[in-house]
Amino acid sequence: MDAKEISLNEKEVKPVVDLLNDYLANYHIHYQKLRGCHWNIKGQNFFTLHIKFEELYTNAQLTIDEIAERVLTLGKPPHSRFADYIKESQIKEIDTIGMKDLDMVDAVLDDMAKLIEIEREILDATAEAGDDGSNDMVNRFMQFKEKNTWMLRSFAGKK
Repeated sequence: MDAKEISLNEKEVKPVVDLLNDYLANYHIHYQKLRGCHWNIKGQNFFTLHIKFEELYTNAQLTIDEIAERVLTLGKPPHSRFADYIKESQIKEIDTIGMKDLDMVDAVLDDMAKLIEIEREILDATAEAGDDGSNDMVNRFMQFKEKNTWMLRSFAGKK
């Protein structure tokens, strides 16, 4: 398929596809970090955070699939190798084994801040390309992270 099949200009959409693939790479690292937090959480916040991390990684898994399918909808292949994710991601892997519960929350908040930053870049690019479909999708993902950022910051006693 080609972007022109959905009334988009391929040349104008190329920056969107590149950003979506970068976004996909970052999301994969974020997803695995959430899984590690879920598996390795300990302490008095165990029950609360174990459930929250599962909610977040389940959402991230669905988001990853939507991002990849959007790249395909725009006529390009999505990245699908961990080597590419690690190389391209601005979000870095961490070892969650033995990590304190609130340090895990801070790591997730850092990831969400980076993802929101990337989402805002994508929103600018999609607006420029007239790609309302990608814009709507990314805006929905950003709203979820903004709300969860507020919730996690409140949980951790941050402003």
